[in-house]
Amino acid sequence: MKTPIAPADTDILIVDDNPTNLDLLSEVLEGHGYRYRVATSGRATFGAIAAARPDLVLLDISMPEMNGYEVCERLKADPETARIPILFLSALDEPFDKVRAFDVGAADYIGKPFQIPEVMARIEHQLARSRLELDLERRNQELADKNAALLRLSEALEQANRELARLTVTDPLTGLANRRRIHEAIDEEWRRALRNREPVSALMIDIDCFKLFNDTYGHLEGDACLRSVSEAIRGSTRRAGDVVGRWGGEEFLVILSGMGRDDAGRQGERIRSAVESLAIPHQASSAASVVTVSVGAATVVPGEQREPNQLLAKADQALYRAKAQGRNRSVSAEERQVE
Repeated sequence: MKTPIAPADTDILIVDDNPTNLDLLSEVLEGHGYRYRVATSGRATFGAIAAARPDLVLLDISMPEMNGYEVCERLKADPETARIPILFLSALDEPFDKVRAFDVGAADYIGKPFQIPEVMARIEHQLARSRLELDLERRNQELADKNAALLRLSEALEQANRELARLTVTDPLTGLANRRRIHEAIDEEWRRALRNREPVSALMIDIDCFKLFNDTYGHLEGDACLRSVSEAIRGSTRRAGDVVGRWGGEEFLVILSGMGRDDAGRQGERIRSAVESLAIPHQASSAASVVTVSVGAATVVPGEQREPNQLLAKADQALYRAKAQGRNRSVSAEERQVE
């Protein structure tokens, strides 16, 4: 069988202090199409490898100053050279010598005097194995890169889905919960309060004379006003379980978890005061010279015969009373209305 010719860029380093062995191995490798270099001592090996990393090292064991075992140990201890296959060629043919060779990291061991066909077969086997390992490492790295890219894509998709889910329940102008989310929050809070026999409170909030504000200052200023009022309402409602939303137009709704009537009334007043403190000019308002809100507060203890809409209806009635009384005030639903 004809021996396969190695690729032209294959580089083999021969390390031997015996000129006869160097000449023989050089002639054989050259005849099989391999590029090769020689080093005549163990110490010279490191300089040769530093100049250019070989694909394989043919290493003699018995050399002065530094023998092949020591050379192999040092090469295998260095991450930069640990992957280079080392094939020992040695006249030391005792089992102890072979065991030690493999212990220090040799890929193969050939005793001297050697047969050329055996040497070439073992060289080509180690080179083929090394190429396969490198190809496997490359493929594994490509797979790892693809997996990392897929993971990043999955995380980006998950983030996009979270953002999409957030947008479906968020008012785009104010960033507050939208009407859909408010209805969900009311149902969730109603069920929780029904289980725990706790009250649920709601604040219905309306910007006073807002149409006149838009007519006077323009819709861009109107949008800015809505955002500012939204921030004031949100900033005045600090509990994690409470939900602040835009009910529609210039109306807002706050769902207060587990809060009783008196506390809800005080919360409504805090919001009213916070909005007034913004001092946004409103010359067309009949309530004040600045932007103000009217607040209707209502509290219900859920029961089997009650529905969440009753809470909203009572808050809306309280808001109507606040407007009827001159606006810029917080009014709580009457006690008899919430029993």
